[in-house]
Amino acid sequence: MARLNNGTISRRTVEALPVGDREAVFWDRELSGFGVRVYPSGSKVYVVQTRSGGKSRRVTIGRHGLLTAEQARRKAAGVIAGIKAGEEPGPAASRANGPTLAEVGERYLREHVAVRCKPTTAGAYRHALNRFLLPSFGSLPLAAISRDQVASLHYRLHKTPTMANQVVDTLSRLFVMAEAWGLAPAGGNPCRFVKKYQKRSCERFLSEQEFRRLGKVLSELEAEGKVSASGIAAFRLLMLTGCRRNEILTLRWEDVDLEGGELRLRDAKTGARWVALSPAATTVLAALQRLPDNPWVITGSRTGMRLANLNAQWVVVRKRAGLEDVRIHDLRHSFASRALALGEGLAMIGKLLGHRQVQTTARYAHLARESVKTSAARIAESIAADMAPL
Repeated sequence: MARLNNGTISRRTVEALPVGDREAVFWDRELSGFGVRVYPSGSKVYVVQTRSGGKSRRVTIGRHGLLTAEQARRKAAGVIAGIKAGEEPGPAASRANGPTLAEVGERYLREHVAVRCKPTTAGAYRHALNRFLLPSFGSLPLAAISRDQVASLHYRLHKTPTMANQVVDTLSRLFVMAEAWGLAPAGGNPCRFVKKYQKRSCERFLSEQEFRRLGKVLSELEAEGKVSASGIAAFRLLMLTGCRRNEILTLRWEDVDLEGGELRLRDAKTGARWVALSPAATTVLAALQRLPDNPWVITGSRTGMRLANLNAQWVVVRKRAGLEDVRIHDLRHSFASRALALGEGLAMIGKLLGHRQVQTTARYAHLARESVKTSAARIAESIAADMAPL
């Protein structure tokens, strides 16, 4: 906990406080609980932190420049006395002078997103902040952002409902962290009652005939050299394992155990997991050339690099196969669909796909019901045939 060297908060000492690459709070030596929070952006905000009823309370007093040091000290003394007397601090000062969304967003990206999120997720959060949230609310104090303002932004993006939902979700997660850091009022998340747009299901499941057509096209394109050998192998592995695209693209040879028949994924979306290899998938991997200067299974055109993107090659594949409505991720859905058709339960499919929560696998429940209906019809027809009069 930083202390001011000369003891008291004043205009001179506050303006002399250093600005670092991480926010810091400097506390006054005379008035216990009175401090100045310094953000990497250079903004300086007066705060109070004290305890009442066994709980720690932190309140934003106001921004340096809008309040003088002496005004902030008087307000701080009143807030501390009120909290110790059991009063709830008034929210007006925090709403008017608290840290802005831009300031909190900077910390959120640096201390939470960059440290705890996967690169794809981190990129989505950065895009939502930089493209939509900062232009709309960046200069506003966090506590001044209202539910109506968030709902209005959500509506303006209604033509892209997935992005609209993602923007609100990003802001909501930021508020959760801000509350944990003591920068937002408890229960003040303005996203709580904004109703998300319903997601449209765009899952596509390949039929047996489509699987055969896709396999034939992959062999043709491989022979013609119109799609790289690495790309062909990636598509085959996606079809035969049900893995996510990045799980295959980031696979290293040291994580492949052909004799044991498994892949060891260290950094999958839901954490480390292993994937059982079928004989067909093992054959695909065994046929790939291992380059001495490249640790990746799905290699790129540059020395030592992996293939970074499959999109362009997939366009060629699906056009030739007449499957232009099929996405790469639909290969994973089709793996699950075939498992259900062969009688596997949802719990087993969840393990095969690496789902951490049963709710994720439950999206295939409707397919399970169709499989049950098909089985029931087949069984009943067999019995009915035996019951028919001779």
